[in-house]
Amino acid sequence: MSKAATVYDVADRAGVSIATVSRVLRSPDAVRPVTRERVLDAVAALGYVPSGSARGLAERRTGVLGLYFPGFDAAEDAPPLDALSAADSEAPPFAIVREEAEVDGRHTSMLFLDEVLRGAELEAWKQGFVLMVGVGRDDPDRSTVRDMAGRVDGLMVLASSVPDDVLARLARRIPVVVLSGPPRGDHYDHVTVSNAEAMAELTRHVLAQVGDGRLAFLAGPADSPDGLQRWAGFAAAVVEAGGSLDDVTVRRGDFTRASGRQAAEEILAAGTPAALICANDQMALGALDVFRGAGVRVPDDVLVTGFDGIEAAALSQPPLTTIRQPMIDLGRAAVQVLARRLENADADPVVARLPLQILLRESSLRPA
Repeated sequence: MSKAATVYDVADRAGVSIATVSRVLRSPDAVRPVTRERVLDAVAALGYVPSGSARGLAERRTGVLGLYFPGFDAAEDAPPLDALSAADSEAPPFAIVREEAEVDGRHTSMLFLDEVLRGAELEAWKQGFVLMVGVGRDDPDRSTVRDMAGRVDGLMVLASSVPDDVLARLARRIPVVVLSGPPRGDHYDHVTVSNAEAMAELTRHVLAQVGDGRLAFLAGPADSPDGLQRWAGFAAAVVEAGGSLDDVTVRRGDFTRASGRQAAEEILAAGTPAALICANDQMALGALDVFRGAGVRVPDDVLVTGFDGIEAAALSQPPLTTIRQPMIDLGRAAVQVLARRLENADADPVVARLPLQILLRESSLRPA
């Protein structure tokens, strides 16, 4: 391999100072077009690649942002893979498989997080950062997020995925942005949505359809701030309409389609409700699976609603009424807020609240 070009080589070829080269690479709009083009031509001709480690030492920055997820899927659920053995294998390059109708729900809870991740990746690239993603599977002491904190300029975490005491210690070292969940009087930047308000409005829509019919609610995990907010919105609307929460059949799932199936079976065992309101789309889709198999018609016999607005909700039979979260925008906004904090560490904490959309579809519209 030939010797790698240095910033001095670029400066010498372009006839400028190394400070000018650095300015072109970091803030090209701040340099005159003629000079900028000369430097960029030299960079291209020499194949120069800036040293991230050297720049980081000079600026005390890594150029890396961290995104930490709790990891709903267990690592042991992943099927075994030996890629090195596969490289030498003479096995056929493909197989024809008749896919079963039953959908594996182990990893479907990641759909929301997948979209948030896409948004964060996009915005990090636009802002000139690299994104590091950590998943805290079976990580009771949060060693993953602690390790990440030493490698990034700032950190984005899903609400309640890191204990408060650990998060406070991390925030003394680097900026922290909390995704989802309500601000709790802390000093972190937050990117969130109005879970309770939107769920309350959706519940009013359902109540207008079913009158005094029995309701069922499929809640999320007890430690999910979003899930708790959605229950609060539902409960407020029921009480506001003069109903009693004692008359509501409540079951809890873990945001997966499989847990939605199990809860729906338990709900049906107590009799078909007039409506089932779910804390997310995946559990609602699981309930639709069970109702279809049991011959319970949606929306004729029971109304069903979800929350999140994943693509599968629009493709279900019938199409699922839901509350669409701006999932990609949540990731993008978190990066924007974190980048702002890195530029101004003393700015007041920000609460960026993104709008939701209530999408009324066939699953919640009682036939005339």
